[in-house]
Amino acid sequence: MGTLLDIAIVGAGPAGLAAALYLKRAGHKVTVFERFEEPKPVGSGLILQPTGLTVLADLGLLDEILMLGNRIERLHGADARSGRAVLDVRYDARRGGRFGVAVHRAALFGVLFAAASREGIAIETGVELEAVQTGGRARLVAAGGRFVGTFDLVIDASGARSRLRQGLGDPSEWRPLAYGAFWASLGWRGDGFDENALLQRYDRASVMIGVLPIGRPRPGADKMAAFFWSLKPDDAERVQALGLDAWKARVVELWPECAAYVSQIDSFDQLSLARYGHHTMNLPAGRCLAVIGDAAHSTSPQLGQGANMALLDAAALAAALRRERAVDAALEAYARARRWHVRIFQALSLSLTPFYQSDSTVLPFIRDRLVATLTRVPPAPQFLAGMVAGTVIDPFKRIGLREVQWSDHSAARGRKDRSALPAGTGAGVPDSPAKPPS
Repeated sequence: MGTLLDIAIVGAGPAGLAAALYLKRAGHKVTVFERFEEPKPVGSGLILQPTGLTVLADLGLLDEILMLGNRIERLHGADARSGRAVLDVRYDARRGGRFGVAVHRAALFGVLFAAASREGIAIETGVELEAVQTGGRARLVAAGGRFVGTFDLVIDASGARSRLRQGLGDPSEWRPLAYGAFWASLGWRGDGFDENALLQRYDRASVMIGVLPIGRPRPGADKMAAFFWSLKPDDAERVQALGLDAWKARVVELWPECAAYVSQIDSFDQLSLARYGHHTMNLPAGRCLAVIGDAAHSTSPQLGQGANMALLDAAALAAALRRERAVDAALEAYARARRWHVRIFQALSLSLTPFYQSDSTVLPFIRDRLVATLTRVPPAPQFLAGMVAGTVIDPFKRIGLREVQWSDHSAARGRKDRSALPAGTGAGVPDSPAKPPS
């Protein structure tokens, strides 16, 4: 795009900051609006999949993430009572040397925010935006009807409860899911745990306990783990009323090694209650308004795709603005580029979640017996590896990226001290600037 734009980005999460970096580097004037008085991460840990890592490589930030995060090579789940393995997904089931990187959300935010600061991107805090009015240019309106400014383009990266997306008249609605989770960031305790795996224990589908080694939130900090316990948000008060000791005893009963983690919890105040919902916009773009990240599509974290999808959205929007001559054409290209990848992974996540988080007794029975057997028979392991990696359908071609060459990062294999990880050499490289197929 030859014309430089005045762009407002609403939300300073991974999607908003990544989009800001791409667009500022392209020469556009970028202002990020954040509702908090101080930009900060929300949540505990997440896994950056090969998709998200490729975007971070394209932004020149992969080495910083690898220094802080923790390499993940498999996802393993077992029945809490019998110990029988019912989930075993390995990234190396498919060729290419892929892996995930588990990070504290503070680490991902810190890397992106520091990059935005180096680029001199303007961030206005304490601004609660309520509406965007589109005409010749987009008008942003804050709480109380206060006029904020006019822009050539507004990018809504404000999260699952976005108000701005209503300006597109999309009929889809955010639907709360039955189960959420208690989350905590705790000190890493390695005895009985694989430092290169997300480990889970299940009691039917009503209880899922997980331990994810997430590296360090900042350079020099101690290693940490994300610990989670699934439950219905409506049951949180009942669990708290029974007392912390009763809950901790229940955790240890189902997974004795977790005593090393729950012993670090002295109060329910250390636990954050996450509520999940499902929402997929039919068309995440319209006149002068693009919607990215959780504002455009949100679901349960069962497949660990949320932050990765957000990063892909930012890359896709930036690529469309670079290739197209007009904003409207760029927004249409962005929507096309992300349509099928988003819809397929949203559908996969929604369909798989009840097997792991629900009141059903039939679905976990099927999961523990039929599914656990089938997933060991090719090509199921390869499909599961692609599903976790986010590459069941290629998300890169329409964006104009090439996936990182993971063999360049083989020196990281098996390393336990992430602070000592050597810098990698792979990077996402733009393909030909030709217009992607519709």
